Amino acid sequence: MAAFEHGIKTSQAATSVSTPVVTASGIPFVVGTAPIHTVGGKTNEIILANNYSEAAAALGYSDDWDKYTLCEFMYSHFKLYNMGPVLFVNVLDPAENKKTVPAAQYSITDNIAKLPLDAIKSTVKVTSTAEGDVTYNADEDYTLYYSDDGLTLELLPKSSISGKEVYVAFDTVDTESVKVKDIIGGYDISSGKSTGLELVEYCFSKYLLIPDLILAPGYSSDSEVAAVMTAKAMSIDGIFEGHALIDADCSSVKNYSDVNEWKTTKSITSRNQIICWPMVTLGERKFHMSTHLAGVIAMTDSANDDCPSNSPSNKDAQIDGLCFADGTECSLNRTQANYLNSCGIVTCLNFVGGFKIWGNETACYPSNTDVKDYFTNVNRTFAWVAKNFILSFWNKIDGNITRRLIDSITDSFNIYLNGLTRSEKILGGRIEFTADDNAVTDLMGGKIKFKTYITPPSPAREIENEFEYDVSYLSDLWS
Repeated sequence: MAAFEHGIKTSQAATSVSTPVVTASGIPFVVGTAPIHTVGGKTNEIILANNYSEAAAALGYSDDWDKYTLCEFMYSHFKLYNMGPVLFVNVLDPAENKKTVPAAQYSITDNIAKLPLDAIKSTVKVTSTAEGDVTYNADEDYTLYYSDDGLTLELLPKSSISGKEVYVAFDTVDTESVKVKDIIGGYDISSGKSTGLELVEYCFSKYLLIPDLILAPGYSSDSEVAAVMTAKAMSIDGIFEGHALIDADCSSVKNYSDVNEWKTTKSITSRNQIICWPMVTLGERKFHMSTHLAGVIAMTDSANDDCPSNSPSNKDAQIDGLCFADGTECSLNRTQANYLNSCGIVTCLNFVGGFKIWGNETACYPSNTDVKDYFTNVNRTFAWVAKNFILSFWNKIDGNITRRLIDSITDSFNIYLNGLTRSEKILGGRIEFTADDNAVTDLMGGKIKFKTYITPPSPAREIENEFEYDVSYLSDLWS
């Protein structure tokens, strides 16, 4: 029996129109090597960093970017573009990727001897001679710590080391032993763990972040790495789309006219790929262009309310030159840069206002001329809107198929699309549920299908103004 009530009472019902989830874009997932031995970092674990300090604390830092490729990206993305977050995966394992350095003599100055940064602290052995006549003890005779310029050996006050030289043997990390297969990674049945690029599948479950830019600076020019990056970008966690940012090989391809041949030979022709050439410089530093493209994309998206509908092309890049892998300067004029763009290759151009990213096309161009595929910003907007739809209505999965469920989805998403239209993120959009798309047998089987139409704006790739001499204005001379 219902309770007796005399008076007024209220209650709340769920809103029939739900608020769509709006996710961030331009989030990089970067695989490479880092000096984790200097900070006790992790191998083949997803590391989330929102700024440089977090990245350096978790992965270590070195200016030797040829050895430690993740350091290039953390320097560029955090220091030059001030963007975040970034999802890093270090594949360098100091326990496996190492080599032994025999004892050598090191000078002691002001109670300090300098060892290389590559030295693994736990393997250091200090002796009086190369033969090891007297072995000195850590924390009694000396202490070890990493600094910006290497591993420092400092004598303690009561040290038994009295001379000006010691002999030191140690193991060093061996980044050259990191191979393509380590970057690609996979799933180990025995351990039940994933490694390398395979870890992109776990970013959302671990951090509730969905990366849409996949990078491996220093390794992406390898065709096998590029292929796996692309496969992951096409289906992140099985349902999301992103883009693989790939660098053409700047050690072998040194003429702009040869880049397209390299691209087609390596089968880099997907809408989920953005290919870059050549490398870039800032001062004495040398970067892979994909690193800077990721920074410009993130910066452009952030300025557009985390929506990727604006093209990164003709946006400022924090560089001062172009180069090849050996550091040799590369010169590129507008005509040459446009030729690269016509082949679906992104570059940088110094024409008006300093160096800028130059190129709107994904790698599928010119073989694929579907606008939703070949314009980078249009293609990324389709993927972003689809991602927002998935996350917004995931909670509807396994709900009863009723008119209320269908109206809730269509009404909510149309409101979202109208908002994107008003803010000019898209030119227009709508979602529909029709009988033609939903057979009775499908509905009986628990399947409902919606169809969404959107029109992201194309970039103004070409602006033309025709000038003509008007004779009639000569009459002003007699007026």
